[in-house]
Amino acid sequence: MTTEVVAPRVPERGVVLDPASWQRLEDDHVTRAERLTAPFRDRRARGATHAVEDFLFTYYPLKPGALARWSPGVGVGLAGAGEHRLAHARWFAEHDGVVALDAVAFRRDRGGAVRFHHRLLGAVTDRPARFDCFGLHEWAMVYGEAAGEHRHALPLRLGEAGTDRVVREHRLQCSHIDAFRFFTDDARPLNSLAPTRETQVDLDQGGCLHVGMDLMKTVVHLGPAVSGDLALATFELAAEIRELDMRASPYDVSSYGLTPVRIEEPAGKAAYVAAQRDLSARAAPIRARLLTVCEAVLAA
Repeated sequence: MTTEVVAPRVPERGVVLDPASWQRLEDDHVTRAERLTAPFRDRRARGATHAVEDFLFTYYPLKPGALARWSPGVGVGLAGAGEHRLAHARWFAEHDGVVALDAVAFRRDRGGAVRFHHRLLGAVTDRPARFDCFGLHEWAMVYGEAAGEHRHALPLRLGEAGTDRVVREHRLQCSHIDAFRFFTDDARPLNSLAPTRETQVDLDQGGCLHVGMDLMKTVVHLGPAVSGDLALATFELAAEIRELDMRASPYDVSSYGLTPVRIEEPAGKAAYVAAQRDLSARAAPIRARLLTVCEAVLAA
């Protein structure tokens, strides 16, 4: 049996950075990543937790060290990087003095994930965003539960009975499987949709906070094909989305210095929708860039 030898690919777009440029980009990336992850790393060292900020690291999961490892991304080569760690890293190769991601090798190993995210990102891009859920998914995740049974060790602003009443007085219309799957058994039949993993591409839409946060999952799955600056921009946006998600939740997050978005009141609904629209608009260019990453890998 003969094994085909595939020569390393140079960047398809022909972008090659000189040593001074890529070294500056890497240094800036590491500094920024370490600043962004410092609170989590400090808490982890002390055995402490944070119900709001730890989510991105524990749910996806995202390792601080991985976020700090800079990559030029697909289609960008590094001149004079023969001694750099990337010259010997998985999916990277040196060709004619240029170190770059071998997109063909990456696609060979990670093609399934790339194709899935390409479909999902494209579908969300083409689908109108909706802004009428009011963040009730977090309320549905505690509906009907007794004190002490909730996912987070935080009190509920309105108590258990008051929280349940808010759920019953509103229409649940969550379209995202990774929010819906955490609904309590009592809340699941109240939802107007029954999203599944198989229908995710058909249902996800850009107004959903969890769909915006899940751009971080795309970054994790695409790994070094995503440039460092895009990875950190995605992380910063996801962190903001997570904060709104918890401020609008039934949990009392005042112990973290956060003020609630009282979606059970008209003014709170308006504030939530305004913030939701802003975050959705800011997610759009990030989604477009991640879609371009997928396209570059698939076209290699």
